[in-house]
Amino acid sequence: MPVISIRNYAIVTAAYWAFTLTDGALRMLVLLHFNQLGYTPVQLAFLFLLYEFFGIVTNLVGGWVASRTGLRFTLVLGLLLQVVALGLLALLNRGWSMAASVAYVMGCQALSGIAKDLTKMSAKSAVKVLVPKGDESGLFKWVAVLTGSKNALKGAGFFVGGALLSMLAFRGALVAMASGVLVVLLLVLSFLPASIGKAKKKAAFTGILSNSSGINRLSLARLALFAARDVWFVVSVPIFLASVLGWSFTQVGGFMALWVIAYGAVQSASPVLLARVTRGQAPGPAFASTLALALAAVTALIPIGLRLNAPPAATMLGGLVLFGIVFALNSSVHSYLVLAYSEADRVSLSVGFYYMANACGRLLGTLLSGLLYQQAGVTASLWGAVVLAATAGVAAMFLPPVSAAAVSWAGAKGDD
Repeated sequence: MPVISIRNYAIVTAAYWAFTLTDGALRMLVLLHFNQLGYTPVQLAFLFLLYEFFGIVTNLVGGWVASRTGLRFTLVLGLLLQVVALGLLALLNRGWSMAASVAYVMGCQALSGIAKDLTKMSAKSAVKVLVPKGDESGLFKWVAVLTGSKNALKGAGFFVGGALLSMLAFRGALVAMASGVLVVLLLVLSFLPASIGKAKKKAAFTGILSNSSGINRLSLARLALFAARDVWFVVSVPIFLASVLGWSFTQVGGFMALWVIAYGAVQSASPVLLARVTRGQAPGPAFASTLALALAAVTALIPIGLRLNAPPAATMLGGLVLFGIVFALNSSVHSYLVLAYSEADRVSLSVGFYYMANACGRLLGTLLSGLLYQQAGVTASLWGAVVLAATAGVAAMFLPPVSAAAVSWAGAKGDD
């Protein structure tokens, strides 16, 4: 990668890292603070409802906006909206009624949801623009580093949020995070070229819907994959650990944070881990399908073990570790494929549509997580994850080949 591109990649990555850290911290801040104020689980869930919903809308429209204005504009807009959302939350008045407070926080979370997906879409799309055309090995390497580091930092954000709440209280923590994001925003405005990611031909609004069979089929697989994660991750397993295994809230939060950090580390290392299996080539659609079906098989071991009266803690934790490894590898291959299928002039549109499907999967998984757990416990949620992971595997079977997949994957071995 040329020196100028490395500099731009570093700026984009720094912006993404800063945002991701505050995003994870904000989620923990809101949960801990409003739980302390006596909010019920249902009320806490409502605080994040618009956050997830606007992620779907933003991913669908954000790619079209980026193709017309350039990726720097949408990256800056995402960072700016996060500063505004954090600042508005700091103005929350504890004297307001619970209904008014919930509505206000939902609005602020909606802004943060828009900000998150604008920032993520911009950062991921920028990698496609910055990596030289035809360098599929380098493309997979750089997108894996960006995606994996994001997940590790999101997990770290859970710890940061709790620490800031303890040290600075709710309002002080929000002001500190807003100040940090503002510094990064000024860095992006000062050093990142405005022309990055701007399409040579202005896309029509109808272009937000992908006309690529590869993108459409991959988006379906992505939706099912992330629903398979969140169907147990959001509600079922945390409640199981607390109510059945008797873990404290600190232990539950710590495990979930460590799981996300480890998942991110595996994702960052995926080019090295997969290079031996793929014999130095970038992974193709068949590999995505195989990993998803393997994920379904690994997940099935957990409810089967619980059914056979295996030690519940060891069965659950061991199974989730295996789930995290396979899921991280599968997600990394997806993140590479969406850029491999995208034309450089339409990359923001393609990535936006793909992450819209990703957001739909998170929303579906969140809803199913609560519903299945309430109906039949954690086992039902895990079997739901099996079905969804298998669906992702079947969908990936119909992906078209990647035109440049035969390029040597030397860059994936970690050498610059």
